[in-house]
Amino acid sequence: MTDQVKLVENAAQQMRTYALEMTFNAGRSGAHVGPAMSCMEILAALYCGVLKFDVKNPAWEERDRLMISKGHCVLAYYTALVVAGFIKPEELATFEKNGTDLAGHPSMDLNRGIEYSSGSLGMAFSASVGMAISAKRAGRSHKVYTLLGDGECNEGCVWESFMAAAHYKLDNLVAIIDKNGLQLDGATKDVMDLGDMEKKLTAFGWEVSNIDGHSVSALLTAFFKIIRGKPHAIIANTIKGKGVSFMENNPEWHHGTLSQAQYETAIAEITGGVPCKS
Repeated sequence: MTDQVKLVENAAQQMRTYALEMTFNAGRSGAHVGPAMSCMEILAALYCGVLKFDVKNPAWEERDRLMISKGHCVLAYYTALVVAGFIKPEELATFEKNGTDLAGHPSMDLNRGIEYSSGSLGMAFSASVGMAISAKRAGRSHKVYTLLGDGECNEGCVWESFMAAAHYKLDNLVAIIDKNGLQLDGATKDVMDLGDMEKKLTAFGWEVSNIDGHSVSALLTAFFKIIRGKPHAIIANTIKGKGVSFMENNPEWHHGTLSQAQYETAIAEITGGVPCKS
């Protein structure tokens, strides 16, 4: 697994560099950079060895489905799709520009590997449950993965989905909670305290892995864990704005703009002063 860990770590570093470039190039429009930086390792791990997909046949019926329920993490999502080969690196320069296919929230486009148009929080998770039920009934072997934010778990439909998934014993469904502790209005514990998520999800009938969401080895171990008869939740404990000192654990960077000086500082911190190679 050592080689794969290094591959994922390198991909996450490159993705963070791309994301900073996209945020800077977005100018006054800015971008949701904080919640993207917290889930880079998660998406890098998924696309660098976990997900089954075929870039040349994006609608392949046996592909794994990745549903991005926290749709505002597009900086991580689009850059992961570059790593996977669905999007060309130069296309990232069109982010949030007029006429672009790369808007501030993802829009369904299987040719680009985008399974669902998200932005309304909780909705993609509900759809994921339906997709997992459909796959079970059709006798298909693919899995459905869903990335949620912890702030998103304020939504009632999220808990209805947790309940339904356990009821239908959806062991082909994996929910990843990007638990960075912050949301738009502040700390999740202050906005709506979620309490002990591990105990709650276990009580709901889920298998739960509670891990460091920036540890690639921990992520890969959790993703490859074989669960039978129940859905699997991965609570990934992360840091919002991970990798950039002035963004880390700072709710002001839920959405923000980068000055030239901030951009240069951020890039230097991510790369150690040496630009990443594509």
